[in-house]
Amino acid sequence: MSGLFCFGLGYSAGFLARALAGQGWRIAGTARDELAHRDFALRRFDRAHPLADLDAALAGMTHLLLSIPPDQAGDPVLDCHGTALAARKDLRWVGYLSSTAVYGDRGGAWVDEEAALAPAGERGRRRAAAEAGWLALQREHGLPVQIFRLAGIYGPERSALDALRQGRAQRIEKPGTVFSRIHIEDLVQVLAASMLQPRPGRIYNVCDDEPAPPGEVVEFAAALIGRPPPPKLSFADATLSPMARSFYDDNKRVANRRIKDELGVKLLYPSYRQGLAALNRTA
Repeated sequence: MSGLFCFGLGYSAGFLARALAGQGWRIAGTARDELAHRDFALRRFDRAHPLADLDAALAGMTHLLLSIPPDQAGDPVLDCHGTALAARKDLRWVGYLSSTAVYGDRGGAWVDEEAALAPAGERGRRRAAAEAGWLALQREHGLPVQIFRLAGIYGPERSALDALRQGRAQRIEKPGTVFSRIHIEDLVQVLAASMLQPRPGRIYNVCDDEPAPPGEVVEFAAALIGRPPPPKLSFADATLSPMARSFYDDNKRVANRRIKDELGVKLLYPSYRQGLAALNRTA
């Protein structure tokens, strides 16, 4: 029997976990709150609370997903358990969920997995350092790590539709800026495809086919639910958290050819239009 252990069983990992559980997989993982996912056995983990018995936690687990973001000090899983994980010989696949922020600002140009990393902000620099640490364990110890550089994830309860219904949506104008995105169901199918054909050391961009301006996405979502879009706001006047504002520092188009050519993925939602329309039908 296959088993998946998720360091950080949150939104994205939860969708993958539920899909695999439906196929008979054993699922376990960690959360800062042990009751975060009542469907699965969870252990508390953060930098201040390493797992007391890693061997017991991973008993019978064949696959490992790493979805906890790095903090100021680095990657907490790598720092707390990297050495012990590198010594394990029972893991068939390890996936690290990174970010396309590692590419930095490319002035709207296309980037693929061969592009040199040039993170502009702290978020991207932390991700690049974490990637390097996990890939070093792959090269030096044979830990079967694959890196997945994720574009902005949207899905149920996390889309422009939800932001509009809750009165949180902003139509921000920053001329020339485009973002890449990925529907959560397409992220799940990319990870599942990789699990069937592991390529340790390989890096994959995970995004749809159509980078688009953020305001355009909000306008489309508003039309879907029959509401007027919020007024246009200049980037300078928008109310954004530091994290949200950091997304606007990078302007690039992310290429996804590798997930198609190597993993055989056919996107369910090639653009935000198909993805938002499907979410609206199931709301």
